[in-house]
Amino acid sequence: MSPPPTDHHDGSLAAADLLQAALGLASDLDLPTVLQRFVSASADLTGARYAAINVLDSRGRSTTFVHTGMDERLAAMLGRPPHAIGVLSAIPPHGTLRLDDLMQHPSFKGFPPNHPPMGSFLGSAVRVRDRVFGYLYLSEKPGGFSDDDDEAVITLAAAAAVAIQNAQMYADAQRRERWLHAGQEITTMLLSGAEEEDVLARIAASSREVAGADTAALVLPGVGEDSWVMEIVDGAGADDLIGTVMPHDGRARTVLRDGNGLVVDSLSRSRSMRVDALRQFGPAMYAPMHSDKTGVGVLMLLRRVGRPPFAPSDLATAEAYAGQAALALVLAEARHAQDVAALLDERERIARDLHDLAIQQLFATGMQLETVRRRAARGVDPAELTGIIEDALDNVDSTVRQIRSIVHALRDPDATAPLAERLRREASLARTGLGFAPSLLITVDKRVLDSAEAQDGDAGALDDRVGEDMADDVVAVVREGLANAARHARAQSVAVRVDLSGTGPLGTITVEVEDDGAGLPPERDRRSGTDNLAARARRHGGTFTLGTAVSGCGTLLAWRAPLSRG
Repeated sequence: MSPPPTDHHDGSLAAADLLQAALGLASDLDLPTVLQRFVSASADLTGARYAAINVLDSRGRSTTFVHTGMDERLAAMLGRPPHAIGVLSAIPPHGTLRLDDLMQHPSFKGFPPNHPPMGSFLGSAVRVRDRVFGYLYLSEKPGGFSDDDDEAVITLAAAAAVAIQNAQMYADAQRRERWLHAGQEITTMLLSGAEEEDVLARIAASSREVAGADTAALVLPGVGEDSWVMEIVDGAGADDLIGTVMPHDGRARTVLRDGNGLVVDSLSRSRSMRVDALRQFGPAMYAPMHSDKTGVGVLMLLRRVGRPPFAPSDLATAEAYAGQAALALVLAEARHAQDVAALLDERERIARDLHDLAIQQLFATGMQLETVRRRAARGVDPAELTGIIEDALDNVDSTVRQIRSIVHALRDPDATAPLAERLRREASLARTGLGFAPSLLITVDKRVLDSAEAQDGDAGALDDRVGEDMADDVVAVVREGLANAARHARAQSVAVRVDLSGTGPLGTITVEVEDDGAGLPPERDRRSGTDNLAARARRHGGTFTLGTAVSGCGTLLAWRAPLSRG
Protein backbone atom coordinates (compact mmCIF):
# COMPACT_ATOMS: atom_id res chain seq x y z
CA MET A 1 0.00 0.00 0.00
CA SER A 2 1.35 3.42 -0.95
CA PRO A 3 1.65 6.28 1.59
CA PRO A 4 -0.91 9.10 1.61
CA PRO A 5 -0.83 11.26 -1.51
CA THR A 6 1.31 14.35 -1.59
CA ASP A 7 -0.54 17.65 -1.36
CA HIS A 8 0.10 19.00 -4.84
CA HIS A 9 -1.52 22.35 -4.00
CA ASP A 10 1.63 23.16 -2.10
CA GLY A 11 3.78 23.91 -5.16
CA SER A 12 7.11 24.16 -3.36
CA LEU A 13 6.56 20.87 -1.53
CA ALA A 14 5.48 19.08 -4.71
CA ALA A 15 8.49 20.43 -6.61
CA ALA A 16 10.85 19.33 -3.83
CA ASP A 17 9.34 15.85 -3.77
CA LEU A 18 9.59 15.60 -7.55
CA LEU A 19 13.23 16.73 -7.51
CA GLN A 20 14.07 14.26 -4.77
CA ALA A 21 12.38 11.45 -6.71
CA ALA A 22 14.26 12.37 -9.90
CA LEU A 23 17.58 12.44 -8.04
CA GLY A 24 16.76 9.07 -6.51
CA LEU A 25 16.31 7.58 -9.97
CA ALA A 26 19.68 8.91 -11.11
CA SER A 27 21.50 7.45 -8.10
CA ASP A 28 21.42 3.84 -9.29
CA LEU A 29 22.81 2.04 -12.35
CA ASP A 30 20.98 -1.26 -11.89
CA LEU A 31 18.05 -1.32 -14.33
CA PRO A 32 15.61 -3.41 -12.21
CA THR A 33 16.26 -1.09 -9.27
CA VAL A 34 15.70 2.00 -11.43
CA LEU A 35 12.37 0.63 -12.69
CA GLN A 36 11.19 -0.25 -9.19
CA ARG A 37 12.11 3.20 -7.87
CA PHE A 38 10.34 4.86 -10.80
CA VAL A 39 7.13 2.95 -10.17
CA SER A 40 7.20 3.59 -6.41
CA ALA A 41 7.98 7.29 -6.86
CA SER A 42 5.14 7.67 -9.39
CA ALA A 43 2.69 6.14 -6.94
CA ASP A 44 3.96 8.29 -4.08
CA LEU A 45 3.84 11.57 -6.03
CA THR A 46 0.38 11.04 -7.46
CA GLY A 47 -1.26 9.16 -4.61
CA ALA A 48 -2.17 6.19 -6.83
CA ARG A 49 -2.89 2.90 -5.13
CA TYR A 50 -1.54 0.84 -8.02
CA ALA A 51 1.42 1.64 -10.25
CA ALA A 52 3.33 -0.41 -12.85
CA ILE A 53 5.69 -0.04 -15.78
CA ASN A 54 5.29 -2.43 -18.68
CA VAL A 55 8.46 -2.77 -20.79
CA LEU A 56 7.63 -3.92 -24.32
CA ASP A 57 9.63 -5.40 -27.18
CA SER A 58 9.51 -4.26 -30.79
CA ARG A 59 6.28 -6.23 -31.35
CA GLY A 60 4.46 -4.76 -28.37
CA ARG A 61 4.90 -7.83 -26.17
CA SER A 62 5.71 -7.42 -22.49
CA THR A 63 9.26 -8.35 -21.53
CA THR A 64 9.42 -6.81 -18.05
CA PHE A 65 6.56 -5.86 -15.71
CA VAL A 66 7.37 -4.03 -12.47
CA HIS A 67 4.52 -3.06 -10.16
CA THR A 68 3.67 -1.79 -6.70
CA GLY A 69 0.52 -1.74 -4.60
CA MET A 70 -0.65 -5.24 -5.51
CA ASP A 71 -0.09 -8.29 -3.35
CA GLU A 72 2.49 -10.64 -4.89
CA ARG A 73 0.20 -13.62 -4.42
CA LEU A 74 -2.54 -11.84 -6.34
CA ALA A 75 -0.08 -10.76 -9.04
CA ALA A 76 0.99 -14.39 -9.46
CA MET A 77 -2.64 -15.44 -9.89
CA LEU A 78 -3.04 -12.96 -12.76
CA GLY A 79 -0.38 -14.79 -14.76
CA ARG A 80 1.14 -13.04 -17.76
CA PRO A 81 1.68 -9.25 -17.77
CA PRO A 82 -0.86 -7.30 -19.84
CA HIS A 83 -0.22 -6.59 -23.52
CA ALA A 84 -0.65 -3.10 -24.93
CA ILE A 85 -4.22 -3.71 -26.10
CA GLY A 86 -7.59 -2.19 -25.25
CA VAL A 87 -7.33 0.93 -23.09
CA LEU A 88 -3.58 0.37 -22.68
CA SER A 89 -3.09 0.69 -26.45
CA ALA A 90 -4.75 4.12 -26.36
CA ILE A 91 -1.90 5.67 -24.34
CA PRO A 92 -0.27 8.25 -26.68
CA PRO A 93 3.48 8.18 -27.46
CA HIS A 94 3.68 11.71 -26.03
CA GLY A 95 1.74 13.14 -23.12
CA THR A 96 -0.71 11.17 -20.96
CA LEU A 97 -4.03 9.36 -21.05
CA ARG A 98 -6.14 10.40 -18.02
CA LEU A 99 -9.46 8.72 -17.30
CA ASP A 100 -11.94 9.10 -14.44
CA ASP A 101 -13.07 5.53 -15.05
CA LEU A 102 -11.13 3.34 -17.45
CA MET A 103 -14.06 0.89 -17.62
CA GLN A 104 -16.06 3.61 -19.44
CA HIS A 105 -13.47 3.96 -22.22
CA PRO A 106 -14.66 2.66 -25.62
CA SER A 107 -11.61 0.38 -25.90
CA PHE A 108 -12.10 -1.29 -22.52
CA LYS A 109 -12.30 -5.08 -23.00
CA GLY A 110 -12.75 -6.17 -19.41
CA PHE A 111 -10.37 -7.37 -16.67
CA PRO A 112 -8.74 -10.80 -16.60
CA PRO A 113 -9.86 -13.25 -13.88
CA ASN A 114 -8.79 -12.30 -10.32
CA HIS A 115 -7.91 -8.75 -11.39
CA PRO A 116 -8.87 -6.14 -8.74
CA PRO A 117 -11.37 -3.47 -9.84
CA MET A 118 -9.80 -0.22 -11.07
CA GLY A 119 -11.47 3.06 -11.95
CA SER A 120 -9.34 6.20 -12.21
CA PHE A 121 -6.41 5.77 -14.56
CA LEU A 122 -3.34 7.71 -15.71
CA GLY A 123 -1.06 6.29 -18.40
CA SER A 124 2.11 7.69 -19.97
CA ALA A 125 4.77 6.47 -22.37
CA VAL A 126 8.38 6.30 -21.18
CA ARG A 127 10.63 7.21 -24.09
CA VAL A 128 14.34 6.32 -24.23
CA ARG A 129 16.38 7.56 -27.18
CA ASP A 130 13.23 8.75 -28.99
CA ARG A 131 11.72 5.27 -28.74
CA VAL A 132 8.94 4.04 -26.51
CA PHE A 133 10.69 1.93 -23.88
CA GLY A 134 7.50 1.07 -21.99
CA TYR A 135 4.32 2.43 -20.48
CA LEU A 136 3.57 3.66 -16.97
CA TYR A 137 0.18 2.66 -15.58
CA LEU A 138 -1.32 4.42 -12.52
CA SER A 139 -4.73 3.62 -11.09
CA GLU A 140 -7.10 4.05 -8.15
CA LYS A 141 -6.31 7.52 -6.85
CA PRO A 142 -9.02 8.79 -4.47
CA GLY A 143 -10.80 11.68 -6.19
CA GLY A 144 -9.14 11.01 -9.53
CA PHE A 145 -5.94 12.30 -11.15
CA SER A 146 -5.27 16.00 -11.80
CA ASP A 147 -3.29 18.23 -14.14
CA ASP A 148 -0.55 18.33 -11.51
CA ASP A 149 -0.35 14.54 -11.68
CA ASP A 150 0.04 14.76 -15.44
CA GLU A 151 2.94 17.16 -15.10
CA ALA A 152 4.57 15.14 -12.32
CA VAL A 153 4.36 11.91 -14.31
CA ILE A 154 5.74 13.50 -17.49
CA THR A 155 8.63 15.07 -15.57
CA LEU A 156 9.39 11.89 -13.67
CA ALA A 157 9.19 9.82 -16.88
CA ALA A 158 11.80 12.11 -18.45
CA ALA A 159 14.08 11.63 -15.44
CA ALA A 160 13.45 7.89 -15.58
CA ALA A 161 14.36 7.83 -19.27
CA VAL A 162 17.79 9.30 -18.47
CA ALA A 163 18.29 6.87 -15.59
CA ILE A 164 17.20 3.92 -17.75
CA GLN A 165 19.57 4.98 -20.53
CA ASN A 166 22.47 5.27 -18.07
CA ALA A 167 21.64 1.86 -16.60
CA GLN A 168 21.51 0.33 -20.08
CA MET A 169 24.86 1.88 -21.01
CA TYR A 170 26.39 0.62 -17.77
CA ALA A 171 24.99 -2.87 -18.36
CA ASP A 172 26.34 -2.83 -21.93
CA ALA A 173 29.78 -1.81 -20.68
CA GLN A 174 29.78 -4.60 -18.11
CA ARG A 175 28.66 -7.09 -20.74
CA ARG A 176 31.42 -5.98 -23.14
CA GLU A 177 33.96 -6.38 -20.35
CA ARG A 178 32.74 -9.92 -19.66
CA TRP A 179 32.92 -10.76 -23.38
CA LEU A 180 36.46 -9.35 -23.52
CA HIS A 181 37.54 -11.39 -20.51
CA ALA A 182 36.03 -14.53 -22.05
CA GLY A 183 37.94 -13.89 -25.29
CA GLN A 184 41.21 -13.43 -23.41
CA GLU A 185 40.60 -16.70 -21.58
CA ILE A 186 40.20 -18.56 -24.89
CA THR A 187 43.36 -17.02 -26.33
CA THR A 188 45.31 -17.90 -23.18
CA MET A 189 44.13 -21.52 -23.34
CA LEU A 190 45.22 -21.89 -26.96
CA LEU A 191 48.60 -20.25 -26.43
CA SER A 192 49.27 -22.40 -23.36
CA GLY A 193 48.81 -25.54 -25.45
CA ALA A 194 45.34 -26.64 -24.32
CA GLU A 195 43.56 -29.29 -26.36
CA GLU A 196 41.36 -27.84 -29.12
CA GLU A 197 38.31 -29.77 -27.89
CA ASP A 198 38.71 -28.24 -24.42
CA VAL A 199 38.97 -24.78 -25.97
CA LEU A 200 35.83 -25.28 -28.06
CA ALA A 201 33.92 -26.48 -25.00
CA ARG A 202 35.05 -23.39 -23.10
CA ILE A 203 33.98 -21.10 -25.97
CA ALA A 204 30.46 -22.52 -25.75
CA ALA A 205 30.27 -22.44 -21.94
CA SER A 206 31.65 -18.91 -21.50
CA SER A 207 29.50 -17.42 -24.27
CA ARG A 208 26.37 -18.98 -22.75
CA GLU A 209 27.23 -17.53 -19.34
CA VAL A 210 28.07 -14.03 -20.59
CA ALA A 211 25.09 -13.75 -22.95
CA GLY A 212 22.61 -15.00 -20.38
CA ALA A 213 21.56 -17.79 -22.72
CA ASP A 214 20.18 -21.18 -21.75
CA THR A 215 22.12 -23.03 -24.44
CA ALA A 216 25.17 -22.38 -26.61
CA ALA A 217 26.13 -24.44 -29.65
CA LEU A 218 29.10 -24.39 -32.01
CA VAL A 219 28.39 -25.31 -35.62
CA LEU A 220 31.65 -26.69 -37.07
CA PRO A 221 32.73 -28.54 -40.23
CA GLY A 222 31.49 -32.13 -40.33
CA VAL A 223 33.05 -35.26 -41.81
CA GLY A 224 31.25 -35.16 -45.14
CA GLU A 225 31.92 -32.70 -47.90
CA ASP A 226 30.31 -29.30 -47.24
CA SER A 227 28.74 -30.64 -44.04
CA TRP A 228 28.26 -28.45 -40.96
CA VAL A 229 27.25 -30.00 -37.65
CA MET A 230 26.51 -28.93 -34.07
CA GLU A 231 29.71 -30.41 -32.67
CA ILE A 232 29.78 -28.66 -29.27
CA VAL A 233 26.63 -27.93 -27.22
CA ASP A 234 26.51 -26.53 -23.69
CA GLY A 235 23.33 -26.09 -21.64
CA ALA A 236 19.69 -27.16 -21.88
CA GLY A 237 18.76 -29.65 -24.58
CA ALA A 238 22.36 -30.59 -25.34
CA ASP A 239 21.53 -34.26 -25.90
CA ASP A 240 18.87 -33.35 -28.48
CA LEU A 241 21.07 -30.89 -30.37
CA ILE A 242 24.55 -32.40 -30.49
CA GLY A 243 25.35 -34.01 -33.83
CA THR A 244 22.57 -32.13 -35.68
CA VAL A 245 23.43 -31.52 -39.32
CA MET A 246 22.51 -27.98 -40.32
CA PRO A 247 20.35 -27.55 -43.46
CA HIS A 248 22.16 -26.11 -46.46
CA ASP A 249 19.71 -23.22 -46.76
CA GLY A 250 19.16 -22.75 -43.02
CA ARG A 251 20.02 -19.74 -40.89
CA ALA A 252 23.36 -21.10 -39.63
CA ARG A 253 24.65 -21.80 -43.15
CA THR A 254 23.42 -18.39 -44.35
CA VAL A 255 25.26 -16.65 -41.50
CA LEU A 256 28.37 -18.71 -42.29
CA ARG A 257 28.29 -17.73 -45.97
CA ASP A 258 27.42 -14.06 -45.54
CA GLY A 259 29.46 -13.39 -42.43
CA ASN A 260 26.58 -11.37 -40.92
CA GLY A 261 25.09 -12.21 -37.54
CA LEU A 262 21.39 -12.74 -37.01
CA VAL A 263 18.90 -12.28 -34.15
CA VAL A 264 15.65 -14.28 -34.13
CA ASP A 265 12.76 -13.37 -31.83
CA SER A 266 11.47 -16.94 -31.53
CA LEU A 267 12.51 -20.22 -33.10
CA SER A 268 9.44 -21.97 -31.73
CA ARG A 269 7.13 -19.76 -33.83
CA SER A 270 9.30 -19.72 -36.95
CA ARG A 271 7.52 -21.11 -39.99
CA SER A 272 10.78 -21.81 -41.80
CA MET A 273 12.32 -23.84 -38.95
CA ARG A 274 13.57 -27.16 -40.36
CA VAL A 275 15.47 -28.44 -37.30
CA ASP A 276 12.83 -29.86 -34.96
CA ALA A 277 15.21 -29.92 -31.97
CA LEU A 278 15.44 -26.12 -32.12
CA ARG A 279 11.68 -25.59 -31.74
CA GLN A 280 12.03 -25.93 -27.97
CA PHE A 281 13.74 -22.52 -27.90
CA GLY A 282 12.46 -18.98 -28.27
CA PRO A 283 14.98 -16.14 -28.82
CA ALA A 284 18.13 -17.05 -30.72
CA MET A 285 21.29 -15.37 -31.90
CA TYR A 286 23.71 -16.51 -34.61
CA ALA A 287 27.27 -15.09 -34.59
CA PRO A 288 29.66 -16.04 -37.42
CA MET A 289 33.12 -17.26 -36.49
CA HIS A 290 35.06 -15.65 -39.32
CA SER A 291 38.79 -15.00 -39.65
CA ASP A 292 40.12 -13.15 -42.69
CA LYS A 293 36.83 -13.80 -44.54
CA THR A 294 37.16 -17.53 -43.87
CA GLY A 295 34.26 -19.23 -42.11
CA VAL A 296 35.45 -21.32 -39.17
CA GLY A 297 32.01 -21.96 -37.68
CA VAL A 298 28.91 -20.37 -36.18
CA LEU A 299 28.19 -19.61 -32.52
CA MET A 300 24.50 -20.12 -31.69
CA LEU A 301 23.04 -18.75 -28.45
CA LEU A 302 19.54 -19.87 -27.45
CA ARG A 303 17.00 -18.90 -24.79
CA ARG A 304 13.92 -20.77 -23.65
CA VAL A 305 10.46 -19.81 -24.83
CA GLY A 306 9.15 -16.78 -22.95
CA ARG A 307 12.52 -15.24 -22.16
CA PRO A 308 13.37 -11.76 -23.53
CA PRO A 309 14.90 -11.60 -27.02
CA PHE A 310 18.52 -10.72 -27.69
CA ALA A 311 19.23 -7.04 -28.37
CA PRO A 312 21.30 -5.67 -31.29
CA SER A 313 24.01 -4.76 -28.77
CA ASP A 314 24.11 -8.42 -27.71
CA LEU A 315 24.77 -9.45 -31.30
CA ALA A 316 27.55 -6.89 -31.76
CA THR A 317 29.49 -8.13 -28.73
CA ALA A 318 28.85 -11.79 -29.56
CA GLU A 319 30.14 -11.25 -33.11
CA ALA A 320 33.31 -9.64 -31.78
CA TYR A 321 33.83 -12.55 -29.38
CA ALA A 322 33.16 -15.14 -32.10
CA GLY A 323 35.61 -13.40 -34.42
CA GLN A 324 38.28 -13.36 -31.72
CA ALA A 325 37.70 -17.04 -30.99
CA ALA A 326 37.91 -17.85 -34.72
CA LEU A 327 41.19 -15.96 -35.04
CA ALA A 328 42.64 -17.78 -32.04
CA LEU A 329 41.61 -21.14 -33.51
CA VAL A 330 43.11 -20.28 -36.90
CA LEU A 331 46.37 -19.15 -35.29
CA ALA A 332 46.48 -22.32 -33.21
CA GLU A 333 45.96 -24.40 -36.35
CA ALA A 334 48.68 -22.44 -38.16
CA ARG A 335 51.01 -22.96 -35.23
CA HIS A 336 50.25 -26.69 -35.30
CA ALA A 337 50.98 -26.80 -39.03
CA GLN A 338 54.23 -24.92 -38.40
CA ASP A 339 55.18 -27.41 -35.68
CA VAL A 340 54.44 -30.31 -38.04
CA ALA A 341 56.58 -28.70 -40.76
CA ALA A 342 59.40 -28.15 -38.27
CA LEU A 343 59.12 -31.79 -37.17
CA LEU A 344 59.37 -32.98 -40.77
CA ASP A 345 62.41 -30.75 -41.33
CA GLU A 346 63.98 -32.15 -38.18
CA ARG A 347 63.35 -35.70 -39.33
CA GLU A 348 64.99 -34.94 -42.66
CA ARG A 349 67.99 -33.49 -40.85
CA ILE A 350 68.25 -36.56 -38.65
CA ALA A 351 67.99 -38.81 -41.70
CA ARG A 352 70.87 -36.89 -43.30
CA ASP A 353 72.94 -37.11 -40.11
CA LEU A 354 72.32 -40.83 -39.87
CA HIS A 355 73.25 -41.33 -43.52
CA ASP A 356 76.26 -39.01 -43.58
CA LEU A 357 77.69 -39.96 -40.21
CA ALA A 358 76.47 -43.15 -38.57
CA ILE A 359 75.65 -45.24 -41.65
CA GLN A 360 78.84 -44.24 -43.51
CA GLN A 361 80.93 -45.08 -40.46
CA LEU A 362 79.17 -48.42 -40.01
CA PHE A 363 79.80 -49.14 -43.69
CA ALA A 364 83.51 -48.38 -43.21
CA THR A 365 83.57 -50.60 -40.13
CA GLY A 366 81.92 -53.38 -42.13
CA MET A 367 84.64 -53.13 -44.77
CA GLN A 368 87.32 -53.35 -42.06
CA LEU A 369 85.73 -56.49 -40.65
CA GLU A 370 85.46 -57.95 -44.16
CA THR A 371 89.20 -57.37 -44.57
CA VAL A 372 89.83 -59.22 -41.32
CA ARG A 373 87.66 -62.12 -42.50
CA ARG A 374 89.55 -62.48 -45.81
CA ARG A 375 92.99 -62.27 -44.23
CA ALA A 376 92.05 -64.72 -41.51
CA ALA A 377 90.93 -67.16 -44.25
CA ARG A 378 94.40 -66.90 -45.83
CA GLY A 379 96.05 -67.75 -42.53
CA VAL A 380 97.47 -64.32 -41.76
CA ASP A 381 99.08 -63.96 -38.34
CA PRO A 382 96.35 -62.97 -35.80
CA ALA A 383 98.62 -60.27 -34.36
CA GLU A 384 98.44 -58.50 -37.71
CA LEU A 385 94.64 -58.47 -37.52
CA THR A 386 94.47 -57.05 -34.00
CA GLY A 387 95.06 -53.42 -35.10
CA ILE A 388 92.30 -53.62 -37.71
CA ILE A 389 89.84 -55.06 -35.17
CA GLU A 390 90.70 -52.38 -32.62
CA ASP A 391 90.06 -49.66 -35.21
CA ALA A 392 86.74 -51.27 -36.06
CA LEU A 393 85.73 -51.36 -32.37
CA ASP A 394 86.65 -47.68 -32.01
CA ASN A 395 84.48 -46.90 -35.02
CA VAL A 396 81.57 -48.84 -33.47
CA ASP A 397 81.90 -46.88 -30.21
CA SER A 398 81.99 -43.60 -32.11
CA THR A 399 78.92 -44.58 -34.12
CA VAL A 400 77.01 -45.49 -30.96
CA ARG A 401 77.81 -42.06 -29.48
CA GLN A 402 76.66 -40.32 -32.66
CA ILE A 403 73.38 -42.25 -32.73
CA ARG A 404 72.76 -41.46 -29.05
CA SER A 405 73.40 -37.78 -29.73
CA ILE A 406 71.01 -37.79 -32.68
CA VAL A 407 68.28 -39.59 -30.73
CA HIS A 408 68.70 -37.20 -27.80
CA ALA A 409 68.37 -34.21 -30.12
CA LEU A 410 65.23 -35.77 -31.61
CA ARG A 411 63.65 -36.10 -28.19
CA ASP A 412 64.38 -32.46 -27.23
CA PRO A 413 66.07 -30.02 -29.65
CA ASP A 414 67.00 -27.78 -26.71
CA ALA A 415 68.44 -30.63 -24.66
CA THR A 416 72.00 -29.60 -25.50
CA ALA A 417 71.53 -26.19 -23.85
CA PRO A 418 72.52 -25.73 -20.17
CA LEU A 419 69.74 -26.56 -17.70
CA ALA A 420 69.63 -23.04 -16.26
CA GLU A 421 69.15 -21.58 -19.75
CA ARG A 422 66.37 -24.08 -20.53
CA LEU A 423 64.56 -23.15 -17.31
CA ARG A 424 64.79 -19.44 -18.10
CA ARG A 425 63.40 -20.15 -21.56
CA GLU A 426 60.41 -22.00 -20.06
CA ALA A 427 59.71 -19.07 -17.74
CA SER A 428 59.91 -16.65 -20.65
CA LEU A 429 57.56 -18.71 -22.81
CA ALA A 430 55.03 -18.92 -19.97
CA ARG A 431 54.61 -15.13 -20.02
CA THR A 432 52.18 -15.38 -22.95
CA GLY A 433 49.86 -17.89 -21.30
CA LEU A 434 49.95 -16.30 -17.84
CA GLY A 435 49.73 -12.68 -18.94
CA PHE A 436 52.77 -11.83 -16.79
CA ALA A 437 56.32 -13.11 -16.22
CA PRO A 438 56.70 -15.78 -13.51
CA SER A 439 59.59 -15.44 -11.09
CA LEU A 440 62.42 -17.98 -11.34
CA LEU A 441 64.88 -18.78 -8.54
CA ILE A 442 67.68 -21.33 -9.12
CA THR A 443 69.94 -22.19 -6.18
CA VAL A 444 72.97 -24.48 -6.02
CA ASP A 445 74.04 -25.38 -2.49
CA LYS A 446 72.14 -22.32 -1.19
CA ARG A 447 73.89 -20.00 -3.68
CA VAL A 448 71.56 -18.15 -6.02
CA LEU A 449 72.46 -18.56 -9.66
CA ASP A 450 72.97 -15.28 -11.54
CA SER A 451 72.98 -13.21 -8.36
CA ALA A 452 75.79 -11.12 -6.95
CA GLU A 453 76.57 -13.96 -4.56
CA ALA A 454 76.71 -16.63 -7.27
CA GLN A 455 79.92 -18.60 -7.43
CA ASP A 456 81.82 -19.31 -10.62
CA GLY A 457 81.07 -22.72 -12.00
CA ASP A 458 77.67 -23.16 -10.32
CA ALA A 459 75.90 -23.26 -13.68
CA GLY A 460 78.22 -26.00 -14.86
CA ALA A 461 77.87 -27.86 -11.55
CA LEU A 462 74.11 -27.85 -12.03
CA ASP A 463 74.47 -29.69 -15.35
CA ASP A 464 77.19 -32.06 -14.15
CA ARG A 465 75.42 -33.16 -10.98
CA VAL A 466 71.90 -33.40 -12.41
CA GLY A 467 72.77 -35.20 -15.66
CA GLU A 468 71.00 -35.15 -19.02
CA ASP A 469 68.25 -37.62 -18.18
CA MET A 470 67.08 -35.92 -14.99
CA ALA A 471 67.52 -32.45 -16.54
CA ASP A 472 64.84 -33.36 -19.09
CA ASP A 473 62.48 -34.30 -16.25
CA VAL A 474 63.19 -31.08 -14.34
CA VAL A 475 62.33 -29.02 -17.43
CA ALA A 476 59.17 -31.08 -17.97
CA VAL A 477 58.06 -30.49 -14.35
CA VAL A 478 58.52 -26.72 -14.65
CA ARG A 479 56.76 -26.66 -18.02
CA GLU A 480 53.74 -28.63 -16.73
CA GLY A 481 53.52 -26.55 -13.56
CA LEU A 482 53.47 -23.27 -15.51
CA ALA A 483 50.95 -24.67 -18.00
CA ASN A 484 48.61 -25.73 -15.16
CA ALA A 485 48.85 -22.27 -13.61
CA ALA A 486 48.01 -20.64 -16.96
CA ARG A 487 45.04 -22.94 -17.62
CA HIS A 488 43.38 -23.17 -14.23
CA ALA A 489 44.81 -20.90 -11.54
CA ARG A 490 43.69 -17.39 -12.61
CA ALA A 491 46.68 -16.24 -10.57
CA GLN A 492 48.28 -12.82 -10.15
CA SER A 493 51.76 -14.26 -9.54
CA VAL A 494 53.60 -17.56 -10.05
CA ALA A 495 56.97 -18.49 -8.52
CA VAL A 496 59.27 -21.24 -9.79
CA ARG A 497 62.01 -22.48 -7.43
CA VAL A 498 64.70 -25.03 -8.41
CA ASP A 499 67.12 -26.04 -5.65
CA LEU A 500 70.15 -28.34 -5.93
CA SER A 501 71.90 -29.46 -2.76
CA GLY A 502 74.44 -32.15 -1.95
CA THR A 503 76.23 -34.61 -4.21
CA GLY A 504 76.12 -38.33 -4.87
CA PRO A 505 73.56 -40.44 -2.98
CA LEU A 506 72.90 -37.58 -0.53
CA GLY A 507 72.24 -34.98 -3.21
CA THR A 508 68.71 -33.91 -4.12
CA ILE A 509 67.04 -31.59 -6.58
CA THR A 510 63.74 -29.95 -5.67
CA VAL A 511 61.34 -28.17 -8.01
CA GLU A 512 58.45 -26.04 -6.73
CA VAL A 513 55.84 -24.11 -8.74
CA GLU A 514 53.61 -21.97 -6.51
CA ASP A 515 50.77 -19.63 -7.49
CA ASP A 516 48.32 -17.38 -5.63
CA GLY A 517 45.30 -18.37 -7.74
CA ALA A 518 42.00 -20.12 -7.18
CA GLY A 519 43.50 -23.27 -5.69
CA LEU A 520 42.66 -26.87 -6.49
CA PRO A 521 39.09 -27.61 -7.62
CA PRO A 522 37.03 -30.01 -5.45
CA GLU A 523 36.95 -32.52 -8.32
CA ARG A 524 39.57 -32.90 -11.01
CA ASP A 525 38.44 -34.90 -14.02
CA ARG A 526 41.69 -34.61 -15.99
CA ARG A 527 44.93 -35.64 -14.31
CA SER A 528 47.09 -36.83 -17.19
CA GLY A 529 49.65 -34.04 -16.71
CA THR A 530 50.08 -34.51 -12.96
CA ASP A 531 50.12 -38.30 -13.28
CA ASN A 532 52.98 -37.90 -15.73
CA LEU A 533 54.93 -35.81 -13.20
CA ALA A 534 54.36 -38.43 -10.51
CA ALA A 535 55.68 -41.10 -12.88
CA ARG A 536 58.79 -39.01 -13.58
CA ALA A 537 59.42 -38.71 -9.85
CA ARG A 538 59.00 -42.46 -9.23
CA ARG A 539 61.45 -43.23 -12.03
CA HIS A 540 64.17 -41.47 -10.04
CA GLY A 541 63.01 -42.72 -6.66
CA GLY A 542 61.58 -39.31 -5.80
CA THR A 543 58.26 -37.80 -4.73
CA PHE A 544 55.59 -35.53 -6.21
CA THR A 545 52.81 -33.64 -4.42
CA LEU A 546 50.16 -31.16 -5.51
CA GLY A 547 48.39 -29.23 -2.76
CA THR A 548 47.51 -25.89 -1.27
CA ALA A 549 50.20 -23.23 -1.15
CA VAL A 550 51.89 -22.40 2.15
CA SER A 551 50.02 -19.08 2.27
CA GLY A 552 46.71 -20.97 2.23
CA CYS A 553 45.74 -19.38 -1.07
CA GLY A 554 46.67 -20.94 -4.40
CA THR A 555 48.44 -24.16 -5.38
CA LEU A 556 51.90 -25.59 -4.66
CA LEU A 557 53.44 -28.20 -6.97
CA ALA A 558 56.44 -29.90 -5.34
CA TRP A 559 58.71 -32.42 -7.13
CA ARG A 560 61.81 -33.91 -5.46
CA ALA A 561 64.32 -36.54 -6.58
CA PRO A 562 67.70 -37.82 -5.38
CA LEU A 563 70.67 -37.18 -7.64
CA SER A 564 71.64 -40.83 -7.32
CA ARG A 565 69.65 -43.85 -6.15
CA GLY A 566 72.80 -45.32 -4.62
